Amino acid sequence: MAQKLILDVNENPKKIRSWILFAFQHIFAMLVACITVAWQTGLAIGPTLISAGVGTIIYIIATKGKSPVFLASSFAYISAMIAALGIGVSQEGLQFITTPGNMNRNFLAVILGMILVGIIYVVVALLIKKFGTKWLNKLLPPVVIGPVIMVIGLGLATSAVANMNTVDVAGGSQYMSLLMGLVAMFITAICSHFGKKMVSLIPFVIGMGSAYVLSLILTLIGRAAGVSALQIVDLTPLTSLDWTSWKSYINVDFMFLNAINQEVQFTPMMLGSVFIIFAPVSLVTICEHIGDHKNVGNIIGRDLLNGEPGITRTLIGDGVATAVSGVLCGAANTTYGENVAVVGVTRIASVGVIFLACILTILFGFVGPLTAVLETMPKCITGGVSLILYGFIASSGVKMLINEKINFDRTNNIIIASVILVVGIGGLTISFTLGDSTATFTSTALSMILGIILNAILRDKKEDNLSEEEIDRMIEEQKKRL
Repeated sequence: MAQKLILDVNENPKKIRSWILFAFQHIFAMLVACITVAWQTGLAIGPTLISAGVGTIIYIIATKGKSPVFLASSFAYISAMIAALGIGVSQEGLQFITTPGNMNRNFLAVILGMILVGIIYVVVALLIKKFGTKWLNKLLPPVVIGPVIMVIGLGLATSAVANMNTVDVAGGSQYMSLLMGLVAMFITAICSHFGKKMVSLIPFVIGMGSAYVLSLILTLIGRAAGVSALQIVDLTPLTSLDWTSWKSYINVDFMFLNAINQEVQFTPMMLGSVFIIFAPVSLVTICEHIGDHKNVGNIIGRDLLNGEPGITRTLIGDGVATAVSGVLCGAANTTYGENVAVVGVTRIASVGVIFLACILTILFGFVGPLTAVLETMPKCITGGVSLILYGFIASSGVKMLINEKINFDRTNNIIIASVILVVGIGGLTISFTLGDSTATFTSTALSMILGIILNAILRDKKEDNLSEEEIDRMIEEQKKRL
């Protein structure tokens, strides 16, 4: 059974203040993960935030406002993006491929790759519309989806722990980072469990906000006293702004503008490399798309894939959002488990709240000083609340198995779940290279694929449908043979 919602998908808060606070929870939840993709690929942070907001609005429109999902930059495409940026770049320039401001990168290849991904999503969606979705339930039963959802959550566990141990300021203390992460986690947990009225509905705002204020106070004391160990918040994004230049106030470093001015010459022969790099990853993220939407539907008590809005609309929304995001910032869009967990923990599934979060995210992305403020959020604080967010995703998978009454006395169910969990959490990946391009199947995708194959092979045995008396009699007969 799904938990009772305080605000359903089509309901909105009555008070503007509540609406804004609920929206900020979604922004805080996705913030560090969203801009990490930009950090790792050397692309602009402002357009990445803008793309998350614009992409989610596209998704909301495509799904007719019936799916409480927030889209932001996808980690699955980081390797593909870096590879595409390097197409046609000289051997000497490859080491600088993720250097911000370097125009010796193939921005157009990334844009075309993301447009290709969007097209693949739409084609798959139209095929599903033509041939129906009954096969989907047979292909992805609860015994497969439940463990895959657990893998999605637990697979992010290392990211949460790594963020908690991250020291943002040179000379800072890892112990202080860990402490601030724990402060954020404990305050969030206490507010969620013991909080009354509004406090229980905005635990992430209170938890992350309190930890940030405490970190900022300690940082200012540390800077004044010359004690680096107390410095937790990196204020460089603010102090490095050129307040005399209009470019510091308005972020317009969009991907398509970089593509126009890039030094690398794009040739039609490069299209093959773009296809090889991005097409396999798109099939991987489609699998993850299905798993994420199964999880969201399980939380809110609706079948988003077979019912309303339907997988055709969710895939089209995600695909078009990715194509647009590629043009704006170069990153693909994907459903964010962090925001799904926010819906589950707070029981606020309002799409209107998510829409406001999109508007605010776009605003923060355009206005340079606001973007800089968001960049000062310590990773350790986000890592602290991620202990709850990512754990909630994994727990949702367990809850699905319980609600569906999956019988783990059956050997086939044990084997299917075991392989999915070990492959997914163990981090098994498969990469293959064609020419100068490399494509990778992530551990989450591989765990789902192997689960599907095992589920197809390990059909229920005849004795699985026998009564307890018949099973006892069969066991006694086997004992006599021994």
